[in-house]
Amino acid sequence: MNTATKLSGFALGLATVFAGAYGIGHVAGPAAPAAEIRHDTTDTDHDSGTADHGETGHGDGDTGDGDTGGAHLPGGLLVSERGYTLQPVTAPAGEFAFRITGPDGAPVTRYDVAHDRRMHLIVARRDLSGFRHVHPELAADGTWRVASPLAGPGVWRAFADFTPTGGEPLTLGVDVTVPGPLAARPLPAPATTATVDGYTVTLTGTPEPGRTSRLTLTVSRAGRPVTDLQPYLGAYGHLVALRQGDLAYLHVHPEGTPDDGRTPAGPAVTFAAEVPSAGAYRLYLDFRHGDAVHTAEFTVLAGAQPAPAPTTAPTPDAGHGTPGHGHS
Repeated sequence: MNTATKLSGFALGLATVFAGAYGIGHVAGPAAPAAEIRHDTTDTDHDSGTADHGETGHGDGDTGDGDTGGAHLPGGLLVSERGYTLQPVTAPAGEFAFRITGPDGAPVTRYDVAHDRRMHLIVARRDLSGFRHVHPELAADGTWRVASPLAGPGVWRAFADFTPTGGEPLTLGVDVTVPGPLAARPLPAPATTATVDGYTVTLTGTPEPGRTSRLTLTVSRAGRPVTDLQPYLGAYGHLVALRQGDLAYLHVHPEGTPDDGRTPAGPAVTFAAEVPSAGAYRLYLDFRHGDAVHTAEFTVLAGAQPAPAPTTAPTPDAGHGTPGHGHS
């Protein structure tokens, strides 16, 4: 897992392309049986059929799937990097399983603990209408298993965030398809407040491309500041950011640590964020209070946005007999 407290390379990982993201909500409902889940490591745009790598530093011909070293890429854009590969494996219904193979081709069985866990699995549906952050258990043969977080039909991006013992932190990503009908949802409008489970979270600060920006998220409940946030994975908050159109992934932690004598337990949690380009981003804040983990979600815009395309008034068409009705 990335240990820097900086949303660095916020080419924001959850790689590949979900060109034209839709809305975000909490994942709920039963997971699809593993037999119906399909794994796809091809990083292409599932909506338009085109790849979107221009903003993340991809070179010509880079599909985001091979092991290219990844030095110029944000985390999660590759299924293989520095000799390590993410491999989903067959699992019983209701379970998700995968392995990480190392440079020698064998499953990795030794991992360092980062933020209280040896593996962080983050999944997000490519229309941004679902998000989960879970922690699988490692079997002796190197297989990670967890109750499936893939709740409902759609194409999901699964990110394995880990540090192999003796190696550097890595985030690898792979697409997983759960068959079934899915009604696309538009990306929620930008907002500075979000509500979840009776809590209100307020966002202060705006990410600016090419520079470090401070993002502060302040938690309240019933109109009162929450000043007793509970540590969760060694921090008072976790932030994941995904960029619309290119699921670049970033998982970061806030400034300060619990019980360091300087960091208050709320209501404010501050992150340093650096985004590589203008565009729309989805932020997910995990925080723990009342012995439960809650996730607040935001849409934010970074940098100057392109002007909308000019519109032209329809030309009356006498042939249709209806003024203002033009040909499509």
